Amino acid sequence: MTTVAWNAKELTVGQLSTRSGVAVSALHFYESKGLIRSRRTSGNQRRYSRDTLRRVAFIRLSQQVGISLGAIRDALSTLPAERTPTREDWARLSGGWRAELDHRILHLQQLRDDLTDCIGCGCLSLDNCLLANRYDKLGEEGPGPRRLLDAHPGSCATTVTCQPA
Repeated sequence: MTTVAWNAKELTVGQLSTRSGVAVSALHFYESKGLIRSRRTSGNQRRYSRDTLRRVAFIRLSQQVGISLGAIRDALSTLPAERTPTREDWARLSGGWRAELDHRILHLQQLRDDLTDCIGCGCLSLDNCLLANRYDKLGEEGPGPRRLLDAHPGSCATTVTCQPA
């Protein structure tokens, strides 16, 4: 494994890939989407400033919690290009996503809890259950698993006993 000197001001794409654990192709993709940037040498080789390591780490962590690349790009565009982002910069960015993440956590907990017992009402018989989705009424509300996506009154996801749909 090639190590990068701690005081190196710039990294090649290979060094950035090795140090960040992100494939070269992904780094090129991030660059094409405006998430990171490089300068070109006279030989047309990419060189990344060292603070790109932090940006790539931020991108990876943000993706792991489900933040879209567009939202990540928008957040990174508010960071100063002329200096390494500070702890306060990162706190401001991540704090902006707190409400969205809290909402996702709530939905994931709901999904986990509802799937433990059943998909709909608890009888586990989707073929025979008249309460699960009688006459496909939930299809009128939109695509997907409506009871898990929407916490509407009368849904199995929000009540102890199911009411006919």
